[in-house]
Amino acid sequence: MTSRQMTFRGVAALLAVLTVLPTEGALADPAPPVPAPGPGSGQLVPGVPPGPNQPWSIDTPDQVLPPQVYEPGAEEEASEPADAAAGTYDLIEYVPLSEAAAVAKAEVSCTKLTGPYQKQVERWLKRKKVDGKQSRADCLAIRAFQVKYRIKPAIGFAGPVTWVRMQQLSARKQPNAAGKCPERTYKVACVDLSRQLTWVQKGKKAVFGPVPMRSGRRQYPTRAGWHKVYWKHKNHWSTLYHQPMPYSQFFSGGQAFHAVYGSLYTQIGSMGCVNLRLADARALWGVLKKGDRVFVWGRRPGT
Repeated sequence: MTSRQMTFRGVAALLAVLTVLPTEGALADPAPPVPAPGPGSGQLVPGVPPGPNQPWSIDTPDQVLPPQVYEPGAEEEASEPADAAAGTYDLIEYVPLSEAAAVAKAEVSCTKLTGPYQKQVERWLKRKKVDGKQSRADCLAIRAFQVKYRIKPAIGFAGPVTWVRMQQLSARKQPNAAGKCPERTYKVACVDLSRQLTWVQKGKKAVFGPVPMRSGRRQYPTRAGWHKVYWKHKNHWSTLYHQPMPYSQFFSGGQAFHAVYGSLYTQIGSMGCVNLRLADARALWGVLKKGDRVFVWGRRPGT
């Protein structure tokens, strides 16, 4: 195959991805183009990281490839990552296209449509009739919750963002009520994939969080089990995806806790990292030290 044909295929694949994915701002790990299948018993990747003028050309599983570890200098450590733009972490609900169009035209204030988390939301709101079917009264109750917690558009649709926010509120006082994260005499960073929450506990006491997060997508799941923070890099930059990864704390290969300059509430997950809001990543930076343990369990919704 000529280089011209390869270039054309790469551009076509990239355009295909971009037409499917929503624009979420500058994410730390956007979806790379999917390469055409080749011969052999698995995906072929460059044997060593290429130079700056020869970027990665295919989808490399960065969660398998750890970053180059080094000791940042005092000048680099003194530099704080840039703040996120206003509105970056707004809670934007996912709604049917017809409702999004109606909202844009100011034609709907309370939807008649049943959401994918209707029954869970009704139960959380302690509705008298929990039947998983939208009613006018249900919509008004859901809408009131959305207005209170600044979820947009507040049209009473029981979508994934509304349900996740409810789970976060329920977990505030006792995030480990179910006992899924092991209690130890030392600090453990708990990563709950099922509820998309992370916190740090020492014994029974939560010393950080819980805070919302975004974990790995179906193809690149955040690995479950015990891990250990092995490198901290405040101003890390992804050489694979050419995106900032502020307050990175690596715990398994290329997987790390780090901030993103984009929404955590996307249908598509990360490339394996635990994405956080900037303020949360900054706070976690001051809580975890090199050698601290990390425990990951559960399954990201939709995977």
